[in-house]
Amino acid sequence: MAHALIMPRQGNTVESCIIVRWKAAEGALVAADETVCEVETDKASFDVPAGMAGVLLKILHPEGDDVPVLAPIAVIGEMGEDWQSALGAAAADASPVLADASGPASGVSPRARSLASAESIDAGALARSGSGTGPGGRVIERDVRTALAERPPLTAAAKAAASAGAALPARGTALGGRVGIADLGAAAGAEAPGVSVGSSLGAYEESQLKGVRRLISERMRASLANTAQLTFNASAKAEKLLALRARFKASDPALGLSEVTIGDLVLFAVSRVLPRFPGANATLEDGLLRSYERVHLALAVDTPRGLMVPVIRGADLLPLRALSVEAKRLAAACQAGSISPDELSGGTFTVSNLGAFGIESFTPVLNAPQVAILGVDAIGARAAEGPSGELVLERRIGLSITVDHQVIDGAPAARLLKAFADAIADIDLLLIG
Repeated sequence: MAHALIMPRQGNTVESCIIVRWKAAEGALVAADETVCEVETDKASFDVPAGMAGVLLKILHPEGDDVPVLAPIAVIGEMGEDWQSALGAAAADASPVLADASGPASGVSPRARSLASAESIDAGALARSGSGTGPGGRVIERDVRTALAERPPLTAAAKAAASAGAALPARGTALGGRVGIADLGAAAGAEAPGVSVGSSLGAYEESQLKGVRRLISERMRASLANTAQLTFNASAKAEKLLALRARFKASDPALGLSEVTIGDLVLFAVSRVLPRFPGANATLEDGLLRSYERVHLALAVDTPRGLMVPVIRGADLLPLRALSVEAKRLAAACQAGSISPDELSGGTFTVSNLGAFGIESFTPVLNAPQVAILGVDAIGARAAEGPSGELVLERRIGLSITVDHQVIDGAPAARLLKAFADAIADIDLLLIG
């Protein structure tokens, strides 16, 4: 009997996956454990096995399609079998799942409903218009983000007016091209003239943002649009940090410390300081601020597929060696594309380290819904005043912290950054206890 192969669910936070590559063609004979396609989320890539032996009768989605989890992606059965019959059975199997979402907004997933409410998008209208791409036509988070991308950015006042049903123009005249209150009275049909680019610019390539790059783009834009980001810069003495790293590197490998890096030591310092600042070890979502007792430390990792941010669970409880091992394990899994989606969610604070690239200062973007992120810069020689007033050179490490000014004021942010700098400057004392 023909069997519909569905897009498997990957963790509790993933609503859809992108088909990267079909490894089997229509009409091919496949084994039950044979990989038929490779898919990816904004967090990881993984292989999808056939699930049963037979013939790949029909591929339902081409490469590049973003498919909701639990939706059919292919049909496998015996040669000559009616592949369409399997789709009817798959829809029947999915109906109990949809029936669980009862109530007036049953055609909208909870995450989609939450995002729509925060962004003044009418989720009910999306459901009624048939815009849902989830199982059974359900509106999921991706559909709300699509509607959001098609709408011009709004000021806070215009967003409130949109919630009350105000019509929005195609473009805005407020700062950054946003639609402001003044724009709401403009004629609905008024359009700004287009800009024509001459051929004198020469040849160029044009491509749509898609896949993981598009999802990262959406998240970065949403982070900047929904938070009040404020960045502070400082530096810390790095002499003890460098000396400790040199001792570890030269130590007996049996101690397990020779692979500890400067980055690991900074992560350790952050994990020990944060419990004293619960307001920064926190998330802000739908107006609800959650301050956490444990530090679930997110680590920005550059991969061939784009930026990934795995989470070191309970980092404040891990000794240095264990923290170093876990950080390397997560980074390697990200690079290999084998990271679990659940290992890429649930962070309470993020560290982004660009020191290896020689960056002296940068503005890290909040990993929403987190309310703070630390950027780690390069170690370099800087002029300082010596004990007798003479000019000396000190090796210092740059630090940049971005906070959500909605919940963290300037003075607390400055105190937190100073605490990080002090802990890093005296990292040897911090390790002792």
